This record gives sequence, structure tokens and C-alpha cells, in this order.
Amino acid sequence: MSRRKLCVVTGTRAEYGLLYHLMKEIQEDTDLQLQIIVTGMHLSPEFGLTYRSIEQDGFAIDEKIEMLLSSDTSVGIATSVGIGTIGFAQAYERLRPDMVVLLGDRFEILAAAQAAMIARIPIAHLHGGETTEGVIDESIRHAVTKMSHLHFVAANEYRNRVIQLGENPDRVFNVGAIGLDNIRKLPLLNKEAFEKSIDFVLSKPSFLITYHPVTLQKNHSESAMLELLQALDHFSDATCIFTKPNADMGGRVICEMIDRYVEDNSSRCVSFTSLGQLRYISALQHVDAVIGNSSSGIIEVPFFHKGTVNIGDRQKGRIRAESVIDCVEQKDSIISAIRQALSSEFQEKLQSMESPYGKEYVSAKVKNVLKEVSLDNLLHKTFFDIED
Repeated sequence: MSRRKLCVVTGTRAEYGLLYHLMKEIQEDTDLQLQIIVTGMHLSPEFGLTYRSIEQDGFAIDEKIEMLLSSDTSVGIATSVGIGTIGFAQAYERLRPDMVVLLGDRFEILAAAQAAMIARIPIAHLHGGETTEGVIDESIRHAVTKMSHLHFVAANEYRNRVIQLGENPDRVFNVGAIGLDNIRKLPLLNKEAFEKSIDFVLSKPSFLITYHPVTLQKNHSESAMLELLQALDHFSDATCIFTKPNADMGGRVICEMIDRYVEDNSSRCVSFTSLGQLRYISALQHVDAVIGNSSSGIIEVPFFHKGTVNIGDRQKGRIRAESVIDCVEQKDSIISAIRQALSSEFQEKLQSMESPYGKEYVSAKVKNVLKEVSLDNLLHKTFFDIED
């Protein structure tokens, strides 16, 4: 009997970090064959050629699909989706997977999903049902849900939303947030080892900062990032670790502003295109607060009982723990939120705060469903109507 071929697609460093333990679970199961397609930022020198990290982790990459253009305009992103769709169609024809595994809501995933749908390959989708009202990812995520056949969600509210979109409840599994496996399984670096790994010493307070473009708002990235940097000026004793944004519309101007800010504040600031999962997760346990608009601040950070200053609307709609402090993209609002995160009262409350995403052995649960589900009639979908 031939092994079931599960094709995992990854286009960014963050997404790969979330998928890592699932890929290991598949790789180590003798009844399964892991196929890997890398695309997007993984293949870009500008973003650190992070496909090399995948290979260093012991994975064999089956296909590399070049689709990321140098432009981060709306035309450039749309063209990238078109190029990616062609590349995925050709890759699927060569690999002939039994199922494609996709995570999230980026434009690379849209290309991968629509090519698989047309090729009549079942799609398993992770982290559907979530809402992020400030970005185009919102629409992409729900579109991929409708193209998919199995759904692995991070919370019961998200499961209900996927069902509300017409998906059969028997195919929607609330397994929790898959990225939390990293926190439980990675041998994290202690503070001294972490500082050595980034050649930078943390002082009090210390911040980890990741700010992505809010892609539904035109010409917004520069002004919003300027407000954030001006807010950081009010904490002149703080050490800051910046991780640069993904390849989204408006991302390059943010990278340029980070570079200038770090150059002007080199004694207390450092930036990275990619920290990698080990250093990034290790950073979460050593900094005093996480600042920006990354989903990590909503999902992973609460497990370290650290405060998240969540700026703007990019993560609007996601379930959040009480450790998340929301603020608008204005200097004074950001300053106030950071002060709250550092306050002794808030720090004391953090110790008893709980995350809504906590489930154990997420990767193993997902792998078992992928392994055991019958492929017969999996492509056939009937719209599930919710009774009044």
C-alpha cells in the first residue's frame, strides 16, 4: 500500500515556524510521505533566503516556486498571485499529492489554494475562521476556507464561524493554536545564550517590536510607523529588538524606517529580517513587553505572561487574552499602552491571566486526522445551512 502524500506549503518564516512540528510529525510517520513546497519570502535574498533554515532543520524541499516580485504595490502583489498560481499548478502536476496542507491567509496561500482546488486536490486549512479586519488577509482567509475540505481552527468561536460559512461541522476541528507546540517543545535559550545569539544585551525595560502594514489602508504604513517610533523615543532607556515585516503592500517603507531608527539609536536598538523560531520564541520569555500588530502578540505571547501592546486594526476581531492592550496608531496612545504594560499593577495581573488558545499536542492531533480521514468523497462538499 502506497504512503499517503501530504504536501505542506510555506511562504514565510513565521508560517514555517508554526508548521514545523506538524511537518516533523508527518516526516516521522512511516505511513505518510511529506512533500514540501516553498515559495514567497523563503526564496528572497531581501528576506534572508529562509528556505535554507528549512533544509538545515532536516527537511527535503520538493519544489521551489518563485512568485515574489520586487514590487510591494497592489499591482505587484496581484501579479505575484498570478505567477504563483501557475507555479503551483505545475508543481502539483509533478508531485501529485493526496492532500495539500495550508496555513493562514497570505496571498501566497491564495495562489496555492486555488491551484489545488482546480486540480481537484483536497485541501486541509489551519487557522481559518479568524478575523483581522484591517488587512486583505481577512478576505483571503475566508476564501481559502471555502476552497478547503478539512479545517483545523484555534478556538471554538472560530469553529462556529467556519461552520457559519457553510462548512460541514464534521470537517471542522478545534485543535487550538498550532504555534503553541513551539513553546512546549523548543529548548529555549536562557537570557545569556539569547543575548549572545543576537550580539546584543537587554536592559530594563526591553521590547520586542514587530509592525506589519495595514493593507486595507492606502499610504498608511509610513505615518503609522512614525507614530510608533516617536512613542519609543519616550522610553529612551529601553532596549528594542525589531523584527522586520513580511512582504506585504507598504512593507518596504517600514523596513527603511526601522533601519534609519536603529542606525540613529545603535546603542539600544537592533533589528533582524528574521530571528528564526528558536530566537524569536526565546525573546518572548526575556523581553518585558511585545509591541506592534503581529498575530504572535495575540496568540503566543500570553503564554509567557507578558504584556502585548497591540497597535491599530490589523488584529481587530481576534480573540485576545487580558494581557493584550489595544491602542490606536497615535504616539500618545502607544505611550500610554506601553506604560500600562510596564506598570507593577498590570505585571502582577499578568501572572494569573490565561490564554484562550491553549490546547496540547496540536500537531499530533492534526497529523492523525490527515492520516486517518477517508479521501473518498472528500472533494464533494455540500453547503451546510445553519437552522434558525
